Amino acid sequence: MKCFLVFSAVLVLAAAQQYSSENDDLDIEAVVKDPETLKVFVECFNDKGSCNEQMADFKKDIPEAVVESCSKCTAAQKHIFRRFLEVLKVENAQEYQNFKQKYDPQDKHFAALEAAIANA
Repeated sequence: MKCFLVFSAVLVLAAAQQYSSENDDLDIEAVVKDPETLKVFVECFNDKGSCNEQMADFKKDIPEAVVESCSKCTAAQKHIFRRFLEVLKVENAQEYQNFKQKYDPQDKHFAALEAAIANA
């Protein structure tokens, strides 16, 4: 019985250490394939435009996700983050640099983040 309670507590703690999965169904391919939609996301994340509820939910976790190499991200969030950064780097290198500067101004965490999400 004690083992069951300990196991249950560990599962609850593990689940609490991930970001909310409510937006894990974001169709990131649709976002990155539409330049206007991608621009809206980028402007939200870089404080250059307004955010809808879904964007704001992602944005609130970005600072910690960058510093902690997405350790609390779900598999879907890692995939979303990877695709967003991949496309942003190619399609709009300046905004990619602005994003990096905003969330990692000392350039200490971004390489580890990109490595952590590379296979997502």
